[in-house]
Amino acid sequence: MAGLNQSRAPIFEALKAYRAARIVPFDVPGHKQGRGNPELTEFLGKDCLSVDVNSMKPLDNLCHPVSVIRQAEQLAAQAFGASHAFFIVNGTSSAVQAMVMSCCKRGEKIILPRNVHRSAINALVVCGAVPVYVNPGVEKSLGIPLGMTTEDVKRAIEAHPDAKAVLVNNPTYYGVCSDLKAIVGLAHQAGMKVLADEAHGTHFYFGEGLPLSAMAAGADMAAVSMHKTGGSLTQSSFLLTGPSMSEGYVRQIINLTQTTSGSYLLLSSLDISRRNLALHGKEIFDKVVRFAEYARAEINKIGGYNAFSRELTRHPAVADFDVTKLSVHTRDIGLAGIEVYDILRDDYGIQIEFGDLGNMLAIISVGDTELMLERLISALSEIKRIYAKDKIGLFDHEYINPLVEMTPQDAFYAEKRPVPIAQSAGLISGEFVMSYPPGIPVLAPGERITSEIVEYVAYAKAKGCFLTGTQDAEIEHIMTV
Repeated sequence: MAGLNQSRAPIFEALKAYRAARIVPFDVPGHKQGRGNPELTEFLGKDCLSVDVNSMKPLDNLCHPVSVIRQAEQLAAQAFGASHAFFIVNGTSSAVQAMVMSCCKRGEKIILPRNVHRSAINALVVCGAVPVYVNPGVEKSLGIPLGMTTEDVKRAIEAHPDAKAVLVNNPTYYGVCSDLKAIVGLAHQAGMKVLADEAHGTHFYFGEGLPLSAMAAGADMAAVSMHKTGGSLTQSSFLLTGPSMSEGYVRQIINLTQTTSGSYLLLSSLDISRRNLALHGKEIFDKVVRFAEYARAEINKIGGYNAFSRELTRHPAVADFDVTKLSVHTRDIGLAGIEVYDILRDDYGIQIEFGDLGNMLAIISVGDTELMLERLISALSEIKRIYAKDKIGLFDHEYINPLVEMTPQDAFYAEKRPVPIAQSAGLISGEFVMSYPPGIPVLAPGERITSEIVEYVAYAKAKGCFLTGTQDAEIEHIMTV
């Protein structure tokens, strides 16, 4: 890829040329550069609507790129240290699914941590691959799932030498990283691919002193959520591949599920954001780290909160920690993370990323200001003063070991009947139950429902967690096999 110029943004440049040419549109979309929908144009802006366009020769085609999108892919691959980079406009969920389906067919095994995002298990439902779950470590004082220990992955590989791939979270939602380089070595020695869910790890490729990125660790594929910490529009991501993967085959897999009408708003946002990170990523993420470390220190001074960090690496299931993640344990002030989440939004006008039963997560980015951080810190101080209470009765963990009885595909498509969740213990689930965000299933298709899970779901509902996954919108009933 020598000779590529990271100051270029081919898709963005082509869209500007298209707009300057004042083309008369007799193609889709039907709003015709915004003229057909004045209210939408007023809301989003004429400049935006003028480049919400369809694939055409000067703008290339996402399904089979040969010009400007192809050039933008090559620039992205160089910036991320990958052999190839695919533009994804169906969200990182689509990239995760493409990774799994590129490596596994029906009946083939994949080794993965159970605290994966629902998109990975959705891929198993679609393609019929068989999960071999590695239970993550658990930090008991925080109640959160961690990474996979190298020893546990080694045992899984030895017990299932026919597995095709190992999937690793890099990092988890909370910022925890497994020893990806060691896992890559073990998997490759056994002839298995390594897939990294880097939905929350874009900055690993550009910042200094951060955990190792998947491509640098030698992984075969990585799903990178540019919109989370890289600055692009929501739903836009990259799928990165190493030299072991066939570009043509992976594109065929992506095209099974990705739209044929790729949004040029999303594509150009990826192109512009890649250029920005390639040119300025180091200073951008230096600032993010500095902001996050400052907020962490100030929150810990309040007392009662635990804004945790690299001290977690004392645990064998934590090889590194992403210090840009402002993860805060709240249970010691007698409040669930979701309760702090709600109070921050409703009483203080502050929207954080998520709250679970014991923790909350605030995403820190280059778009933040010192004033915004001070508002968050002072709000948490007031919340402690006003709402703190005894923590007796709070649920003390987020992760429940699964009892897998059937493959996700077999259970999802099996004959099912609805049962009240309160009466479902002992039955096999035919659907998901999860809190979103973060979208990690409490229960996945094919897993046996236990009394502990029933208790967890009832408690999460009572605390105000946003539960999803069941056919029943009220989450009162669950479809069982």
